[in-house]
Amino acid sequence: MQALRQEILPPSGIEFATCLKFTPSTLSDHGPSTSQSGRTLFNVVVARSNLLRIFEVREEPAPISTQKEDEKDMRASVRRGTEAVEGEVEMDVSGEGFVNMGTAKSTGQNGIIHPATVNKFYLVREHRLHGTVTGLEAVRTVHSLEDKLDRLLVSFKDAKLALLEWSDAIHDVLTVSIHTYERAPQLMALDSSLFRAELRVDPLSRCAALSLPKDALAILPFYQTQAELDLMEQESSQARDVPYSPSFVLDLANDVDKRIRNVIDFTFLPGFNNPTIAVLCQYQQTWTGRLKEYKDTVGLYIFTLDLVTNNYPVIAAVDGLPYDCFSLTPCSTATGGVVILAGNAVIFVDQSSRRVILPVNGWPPRTSDLPMPSLTAQEQLRDLQLEGARFTFIDDKTLFVILKDGTVYPIELILDGKTVSRLSMSDALARTTVPALVKRVEGGYVFVGSVVGPSVLLRTVHVEEEIQEEDIDMSAAPATVVAPVDTMDLDDDEDLYGPSSSSEKPAANGSNEPTKKTRTVVRLSFCDAIPAYGPICDMAFGIARNGDRIVPELIAATGSGELGGFHMFQRDMPTRSKRKLHAIGGGRGMWSLIVRQPVKVSGGTFERPANPYHAENDSVIISTDANPSPGLSRIATRSAHSDITITTRIPGTTLGAASFFQGTAILHILFNVTNVIRVLEPDGSERQVIKDLDRNNPRPKIKSCSICDPFVLIIREDDSIGLFIGEIERGKIRRKDMSPMGDKSSRYLTGCFYTDTGGLFQTFLNEQAPAETVTSTLQGAMNAGGSSQWLVLARPQGVVEIWTLPKLTLVFSTPLLATLDPVLTDTLDPPALSLPQDPPRKPQELDIDQIALVPLGESRPRPHLIVLLRSGQLAIYDAVAAAPPAEPLPSARSSTLLVKFVKVLSKAFDITYPEEEQKSVLAEQKRISRLLLPFVTSPAPGQTFSGVFFTGDRPSWIISTDKGGVKLFPSGHSVVHAFTASSLWESRGDFLLYSEEGPALVEWMPDIQLDGHLPARSAPRSRPYSNVVFDASTSLIVAASSFQNRFASYDEDGNIVWEPDSANISFPYSECSTLELLSSDGSITMDGYEFAPNEFVNCIASVPLETTSTESGMKDFVAVGTTINRGEDLAVKGAVYIFEIVEVVPDPSANVKRWWRLKLLCRDDAKGPVSFLCGMNGYLVSSMGQKIFVRAFDLDERLVGVAFLDVGVYVTSLRAVKNLLVIGDAVKSVWFVAFQEDPYKLVILGKDPQLCCITRADLFFADGHLSIVTCDEEGIVRLYAYDPRDPESKSGQHLLRRTEFHGQTEYRTSQLVARRPKTGDPEIPQARLVCGSVDGSLSTLTYVDDAAFKRLHLLQGQLIRTVQHVAALNPKAFRMVRNEYVSRPLSKGVLDGNLLATFEDLPIGRQNEVTRQIGTDRATVLKDWASLVGAW
Repeated sequence: MQALRQEILPPSGIEFATCLKFTPSTLSDHGPSTSQSGRTLFNVVVARSNLLRIFEVREEPAPISTQKEDEKDMRASVRRGTEAVEGEVEMDVSGEGFVNMGTAKSTGQNGIIHPATVNKFYLVREHRLHGTVTGLEAVRTVHSLEDKLDRLLVSFKDAKLALLEWSDAIHDVLTVSIHTYERAPQLMALDSSLFRAELRVDPLSRCAALSLPKDALAILPFYQTQAELDLMEQESSQARDVPYSPSFVLDLANDVDKRIRNVIDFTFLPGFNNPTIAVLCQYQQTWTGRLKEYKDTVGLYIFTLDLVTNNYPVIAAVDGLPYDCFSLTPCSTATGGVVILAGNAVIFVDQSSRRVILPVNGWPPRTSDLPMPSLTAQEQLRDLQLEGARFTFIDDKTLFVILKDGTVYPIELILDGKTVSRLSMSDALARTTVPALVKRVEGGYVFVGSVVGPSVLLRTVHVEEEIQEEDIDMSAAPATVVAPVDTMDLDDDEDLYGPSSSSEKPAANGSNEPTKKTRTVVRLSFCDAIPAYGPICDMAFGIARNGDRIVPELIAATGSGELGGFHMFQRDMPTRSKRKLHAIGGGRGMWSLIVRQPVKVSGGTFERPANPYHAENDSVIISTDANPSPGLSRIATRSAHSDITITTRIPGTTLGAASFFQGTAILHILFNVTNVIRVLEPDGSERQVIKDLDRNNPRPKIKSCSICDPFVLIIREDDSIGLFIGEIERGKIRRKDMSPMGDKSSRYLTGCFYTDTGGLFQTFLNEQAPAETVTSTLQGAMNAGGSSQWLVLARPQGVVEIWTLPKLTLVFSTPLLATLDPVLTDTLDPPALSLPQDPPRKPQELDIDQIALVPLGESRPRPHLIVLLRSGQLAIYDAVAAAPPAEPLPSARSSTLLVKFVKVLSKAFDITYPEEEQKSVLAEQKRISRLLLPFVTSPAPGQTFSGVFFTGDRPSWIISTDKGGVKLFPSGHSVVHAFTASSLWESRGDFLLYSEEGPALVEWMPDIQLDGHLPARSAPRSRPYSNVVFDASTSLIVAASSFQNRFASYDEDGNIVWEPDSANISFPYSECSTLELLSSDGSITMDGYEFAPNEFVNCIASVPLETTSTESGMKDFVAVGTTINRGEDLAVKGAVYIFEIVEVVPDPSANVKRWWRLKLLCRDDAKGPVSFLCGMNGYLVSSMGQKIFVRAFDLDERLVGVAFLDVGVYVTSLRAVKNLLVIGDAVKSVWFVAFQEDPYKLVILGKDPQLCCITRADLFFADGHLSIVTCDEEGIVRLYAYDPRDPESKSGQHLLRRTEFHGQTEYRTSQLVARRPKTGDPEIPQARLVCGSVDGSLSTLTYVDDAAFKRLHLLQGQLIRTVQHVAALNPKAFRMVRNEYVSRPLSKGVLDGNLLATFEDLPIGRQNEVTRQIGTDRATVLKDWASLVGAW
């Protein structure tokens, strides 16, 4: 069997990050930076698994708050003494617990008030790499001296280093070089796959170091000056343009010091003439059980790298550090030395080998012989665990330690002269996300990245604060303060005082007030967060209600610790219908308009004044239908009872409508025998009518139009155009002269207007061209406030032009849009000639069908060019500022637009057109219009999206978010004929949509998150869930939540074996679980079941079992398998529970119609852990240790065993289809078993003869074929075949390993769903496997038929060889699996969806070139691809 593996969702969370000045926008002299637009401070580049994202952090003016009353109510509920200062806004939406200091008015030194600003993340680029990232660092090379930008160094799991830089020409990352160490002898070891590489860079960017197995470092030196480069040229007698010298591998034990073994961590130290490395290592390994023999086994070694003489002297060596040290960070050059984090202590070591230790609990004196400092009574009560903590310096003497639960503790280095005498830790400041990394950024920022939840940007500000005389407690402790958060119990007096200075100020009446002392405190504030949901622990398909529609939903248990909860993913954009509007029709189009109604006073009319700060709502809807011929148009308004009232009916089909003359009139374009352009009064009466005639002969019918006050563009069916301009002083429109655009006979396929309000569209004038006379209109004077209008036109030969308005000057021309090139720049051509052809030109496949230049975005919409080709190819381009041309402009052009367009999204739709363009009435009514309709919506207060809706038979929403970029979501309808955003019912989140169900008013479902590649809804529960199932009969969720509980061992007599003997020593923790019954949206907990304190859930399954309580004799029950942990001296046990979900009478006060409870029917003890459960033909299959049991549920009260089988060592997966069972084992790989009932028996059909640790095994079937799909701990996906006729299978005893594919991350949960392709068997569906990985990615495995597989497999080979991949990685090597039992890798059989997706992004010329080489065409390949992709 062949399959396609496709990533639906990329990995979630941030494992590696670096903050740098990477893109030119971060330079202070780049581009227009105004107080209104803000400025870019720096870039944050983040990575998780194979996903690399580049963000920019912008400082912007704070939005004007309209919720003053809410702020007053909020202040009233705050504890006295902890109120936020004026201007502070609570920002605890994500549960981060920070106070937003960014919105406070900041006062300068001279008392000048600066405008309040906020810092926000914006996504710049996103790439899915063909490698697993293991490190990110910023470096400055010799080329950084020219452009002042940093370079990015990325390390990968297979010992590769890639040097990347930003290219302004392609507006993307460019690979400078790649350095591979995968053939180094250190990587030939068998256990090298278990090694985790670390990447570090010298503070002065003199070299980078990548750790390798067997205690080695790969060193990559960089040139820093041009002199070094010139010297290298002389020595090697060849010009060198590369910014690095040859790299080498440093074996620490042989080349530096033989005591450096088992490296734990290493870092570069600042302030040395040569690169200097501090290495933390453990020469003699030990563990907790051997502390009597070996303790304090960690050493710190500091040595310099002399890259010229290849000499590496050790300048400091410190032995005898605690055995549980795990991380180190360098101190600043002011203090020198390093700080080391151990499991129970923080240790400072300086260059003279002095050690200063700060114990954080009572264990260090018992596990280490280091001299301990004397602790105060309060410090002796401290009991913290530092495992999983991260730390960073925020200034020379203060560092923040963030524990694994997100609690922030400040530690200060207390100096005695110039030496550090002790470390002092103060109380907790705040609670942030669960940290995976902490990075300090210039300007007082701290970035905390998390792999299990949102990653946050914090800001530290040093503030002088007055203190009262009686408060003085001058302990020289850290001076750090933050407003308390409601997630923690912090004392009111958490401020710790630093050095104070006294000052006397005379009071107003001349008498001296008491002396006031001040202290410097560090304020910590929340800036912004990058959303993430973390690992997918388990998932289940459920049913969601979007209003009246029932849709499938993927319920995933995500996150960890306090960030745990559920995420519900849907394939289509979740919308719900608010009301049906059959009266207005609208099958050919709908337009909802804002028209100001004039007020009549004493015979005269004047406009009602509008509030500029309050946006008006729509007041008129115009709709049109094709029936009855020649069409019918309606003008409707809303009556007092919220009903629709149709005020006017007009025969004819409306082709376009918009408010005109500053919203005081309606411009209406109609076809009724002839084309008519009408100006209507607000009440629908005609003000002006222009018939589209050519010397009294009707012109061809208008096929499309674009209206942008005061301009009107019409495009007729013979590809000729008409342009009209409104004269606001007369209130009428007139034809506009189009002579600059060529002859009247010029032809155009499509066009649109664009209004630029952000100031991005700037023109560069040609100094040689003759100056033009300036024409001004009243409309132009009114629009002079910053917005400019532009006309975009596409000619039949594929040339796209942008013209200025109202002068009609050509400023941009490109022929590359029709071939969808990645970057479009002005080719400086004169206006292209496009004359009528004889016979008339027929539509071509690559004609531009639709073009739209529209703003897309969330808080800062940017112009995007969206183009749809007739072949169904859709491309979206982002408009970015371009540099002025270096060469003078040609004389044919007077100016050029300083903008280029960069492709950010490409999508191929499978669109078919009727053979002949029929002109009959029936064909007109069946015609599906595919239009790109822009909209602005506000689904929630303070949130606004500018997007585009794509109508037709592939309806889609095109949305762009700040942190997610441009996304395309299907709408879930089979066809949408008409669409418009409408605020007629006083809601800015409403849309009018004419779908296959007729016209309706719809809105997005509330609280939808659109940053990801699937629309999602979050249900935070503040605890993690290990298992989740959906009960189909009640539509409820059953989930097992996981807790850490204190654990104590007892002997046979029930006496406790050990208990803490001190306040700062605690019991160990053990996992325990509770079972919860939740509503379908995860918000309400209906019931639960608590297991024993030492018992946790391994698996939950909804299984149909035999019962006497239903007519069918079968019913769904919830089966739970658990492990009972009894300490390390006793073997674990387990149990099987059977629960029934029963309906009970709801509590009248709960305001709920129906309520359910969990009813325990049976508990069956087991001698070993019950690791997995599944249902099979009405029986329960459970694992216990090395055995598999098949049991029947007897009399709804007990489980009766009917068959068993001895299998491997520990069962990790069970999956049944009919009477076939697939068993995955932690050691013995996969078994294929059949169950027979007469007599009861489990029969082994086949098993894998090789050893492998299976995390999940599934049956995969389609078109009469069957395979077994497994995943192991390294993320390798394998396909097995059961074929007794093959001689290699030994009569079927051995399963045949057909394919191995490296999926980069293991998955422990999967769901089998039915897939019914158009060409397949409608009765028997194909299987599609949906897999949720521990890195948060969601992937599918889809069956591919033989013909399509051959084409796509050949295409994959071409893409590997001919496409430049990011970071110069090799996709084939990335997916290849090393197998000692076969002569060549088993790589054929699974297609790489990430690689094939790049074909869609290629320009059309490259697509044709690549497919021609494999003997097919691009249309066939794109059709294959479109039929396979999709979520489920």
